[in-house]
Amino acid sequence: MKNHFWTKLRCQVGIFLIGGALYNLIEILWRGYTHWSMFIVGGLCFQLIGYIQTALVKWGLFRRCLLCSAAVTAVEFFSGCLFNLKLHMNVWDYSGFPLNIMGQVCLLYSVLWGLLSIVAIPLYRFFFSWLETGRIRRRPAKEQG
Repeated sequence: MKNHFWTKLRCQVGIFLIGGALYNLIEILWRGYTHWSMFIVGGLCFQLIGYIQTALVKWGLFRRCLLCSAAVTAVEFFSGCLFNLKLHMNVWDYSGFPLNIMGQVCLLYSVLWGLLSIVAIPLYRFFFSWLETGRIRRRPAKEQG
C-alpha cells in the first residue's frame, strides 16, 4: 500500500511538471516568450486532460477534446483573472480578439486547445505509463496474416 502511494504521487507530480514544461514550450514556440505562471497553468491543464482521458475513456475523441477545451479555457480564465486582473501581471490580453471574455479567454484559443488535446491525450498516456512503470512501453508488432 505504501509503495502504491509513492507511485501515485510520483505520477501526479511528474505529470504536473511535464505539463508545465510542455505548456511553456508551446508558449515560447507560439509567442516567443512565456511567464512562470504559465508553468502552473500548464501543469494543472495537463492533469485535467489526463483526468478527462482516464475517467471518460468510453466517450468518443470529439467529446473528450471538447471537454478538454472547456477545462483548459476554465483554467486559463480563472488564472487570467488572478494573474492579470487581480495581481496586474499582464501575462496575456485577448481583449483584441473577437468573442473574448474579459480579455482572459477567447473562442479562437478555446478551439485551438481542443485541437491540441488530440495530441495531449496520447502524450499524457505515454508519460503516465513511463512514470508509473519506469520504462517505455512499446506497442506489440502487428501479426502478419
